Amino acid sequence: QVQLVESGGGLVEPGGSLRLSCAASGIIFSINTMGWYRQAPGKERELVAWIFSGGTRNYADSVKGRFTISRDNAKNTVYLQMNSLKPEDTAVYYCNTRPYDARYWGQGTQVTVSS
Repeated sequence: QVQLVESGGGLVEPGGSLRLSCAASGIIFSINTMGWYRQAPGKERELVAWIFSGGTRNYADSVKGRFTISRDNAKNTVYLQMNSLKPEDTAVYYCNTRPYDARYWGQGTQVTVSS
């Protein structure tokens, strides 16, 4: 059974930073492209960053230069370092494979950027 558990969210002021983690089990983590997705209230879920098994990274334009995705295959964990946070980054953040598998969605972690 695949389980993806996100953590690290919280309330932060604009310009602040957070580091999200996603621990995976039940999949061969090292061969999968992993992604971070987010869903803001009233909006569709969107892909914000992804990392290939070999380490190549890609970002949505909205987060490029501010967010950094990384992975530790020994720990079956993917991270998202978020800097210079903006109110429009407020959302529930999820990890999943890319392309995503609908069976794998976890509970996500809430990120709120507000003063």
